[in-house]
Amino acid sequence: MGQPESARDHVIRTYRARARRYDITANLYYLLGYRQWAYRRRAVQALRLRPGGTVVEIGCGTGLNFSLIEQVIGPEGRIVGVGLTDAMLARAERRVKARGWRNVSLVQADAVGFRFPVGVDAILCTFVLSHVPECAEVIAQGCTALAPGGRYVVLGLKVPQHWLAPAVVPIVRPFGVTEEVMARRPWDVIRAAMQARLTDPSWTELFFGFAFLAAGRVS
Repeated sequence: MGQPESARDHVIRTYRARARRYDITANLYYLLGYRQWAYRRRAVQALRLRPGGTVVEIGCGTGLNFSLIEQVIGPEGRIVGVGLTDAMLARAERRVKARGWRNVSLVQADAVGFRFPVGVDAILCTFVLSHVPECAEVIAQGCTALAPGGRYVVLGLKVPQHWLAPAVVPIVRPFGVTEEVMARRPWDVIRAAMQARLTDPSWTELFFGFAFLAAGRVS
């Protein structure tokens, strides 16, 4: 009998398989009332960016958030997109080249092993941090790298404890929300870590509690 698949390997396998159709599939969730783009915009707005700012995006995927960030930071700003899966990063690279963005750097790395550049203005994670068993460590490492006043924002999926859960869980499962993730309840860990590390932390539940937006700043 082989060794059980690690959380890291599961994420790589899942997103390699979904990379080609990821953008299209994500948009299909609008049919269920899940306003993914509205939530992404809220996450970027919560960064409170300024022109020329530097943003690290952990789990940048295919680069869906890049255009929202670029609209604020402009060509003088900088985006560092960090991703674990080669196929997703290849899609992000295509997007960067197609849009002619010269201020985007892509790094293939595990979130917990990534060395954050010091003095960045903001860190963004969307729909990824729950997959990282060491999510509290990723938050702690990022907080030490943020410049004074820098902001950390996490947008993610969660499984609430109410009657709708059994019906919705199969829908989010293709995005890596496995039984292991549900048992670990990383959203609780993320919330606690951000409350412990950040000033003025906020927590907003979205889509009947099946998603959340957490934000805060370093002093």
